[in-house]
Amino acid sequence: MAVKTSDFPAKQRQLNEDIKNGTFKQCYLIYGQEAYLRLQNRDKLVKALGGGADSMNFTRYEGDSINPAEVIDMAETLPFLSDKRVILVENSGFFKSGCAELAEYLKAPSETTFFIFVEKEVDKRKDIFKAASKLGLEMGCDEQDEETLKKWVYSKFKSEGKNISGRALSFFIERVGTDMSNISSEIEKLVCYCIDRSEVTEEDIEAVCANWITSRIFAMTDAIADRNQKRAIDLYYDLLALKEPPAKILALITRQFNLMLQIKEMTDNHREKGQIASAAGIAPFLVGKYQNWAREFSFNELRDALELCASNDEAVKTGKLDYVICVEIVIIGCTTKRPKA
Repeated sequence: MAVKTSDFPAKQRQLNEDIKNGTFKQCYLIYGQEAYLRLQNRDKLVKALGGGADSMNFTRYEGDSINPAEVIDMAETLPFLSDKRVILVENSGFFKSGCAELAEYLKAPSETTFFIFVEKEVDKRKDIFKAASKLGLEMGCDEQDEETLKKWVYSKFKSEGKNISGRALSFFIERVGTDMSNISSEIEKLVCYCIDRSEVTEEDIEAVCANWITSRIFAMTDAIADRNQKRAIDLYYDLLALKEPPAKILALITRQFNLMLQIKEMTDNHREKGQIASAAGIAPFLVGKYQNWAREFSFNELRDALELCASNDEAVKTGKLDYVICVEIVIIGCTTKRPKA
């Protein structure tokens, strides 16, 4: 497990203070592998700065095809009946591959424009990283260490009026793993399960929470959806080390892609979340997670992924491949981003 960055707590406090006092910096760069912290801080900043879908002074750009000139033009546009224009840029790749135009602009941006950059990966040597850091606040949201997670989990239960012993807390982390999004979902399930009691026990955790292996499968699907090939392969070998059969892992990957395809189709057909959950045979709280995953793939990519799973399974059964290599090929195939047409 990754060790948390030493300056994360201080920078989180700084960001919280900025929001509390309404004294905002012109630029916030939020990055790192812990999606829960990235997205939580993104949403807090957007709300505090008066952004959102219904704001005329809020613009969101996402993906690796963003035109920097378009972002700069918007940044130079005066806000309408407000003193702030807010620009959110997500998953652009600018902070990994570089972006000379934005790096230069951030040295002297319009005083009325506030930037929020949200990225999974950054290269701190790039000029745009240095410019954003100098203009405002950069904060790395990496996986947290076990003690930090325990304090966070305890506070989450406490805020819901639930107590949990130190022993049960350790069992909970061991059971569900360290992904904060997954932990949050499991806490929600436990709170509902123990609605008429104040104490959460090990028996409750055993009865309700998915085990660590299941959470690793979900984390691997997250990594595949993010096209994070190295993390997906690392998680695959974690599962092999836990004696999970590669045939079972392939079956689970196939199931995940099949669910993503179904849920993408139903979402595009404007089906309600309850209907989607019922049709797909999953818990309602999981629908949003599958929708987020499916959003990262086109219909053709999802169909191709399922075809890849099926063809490699067939290759194993006919003696052309062994299962360990077969699953590696599937992960590599599904995490390789297609060039734009």
